[in-house]
Amino acid sequence: MNGTEFIALGMVFVAAGMLWQGRAVRPLSAQRARAALAREHSRHLRRSADLAIDAARRSAAPDEPVIVRVDDVLSTAHRHFGHPCGSRREAAAALRQRYEVRGCRFDCMTDAFD
Repeated sequence: MNGTEFIALGMVFVAAGMLWQGRAVRPLSAQRARAALAREHSRHLRRSADLAIDAARRSAAPDEPVIVRVDDVLSTAHRHFGHPCGSRREAAAALRQRYEVRGCRFDCMTDAFD
């Protein structure tokens, strides 16, 4: 093969790529879209719990306990991620999980266990 044949073959590939335009091989199914949305919502709630814990730690005086409420998690989720006020149960579960992971048992108080 000489150079012109390679150029012609390359032009065929470029033309095919322009016609294909990057369409997905598998179309997006509603079930996978719902699962992805649920994972994203859960991830945002966990991140909101982390942000609420950090904000409470910054605002607490050195000699007083850090108080983190479920309402703080919900308001942080609304402010940062645009989530409307969701389920208090999901926010409480996210706060409990992050509370345990971050070792807040010793210096924090929360209403997530109520």
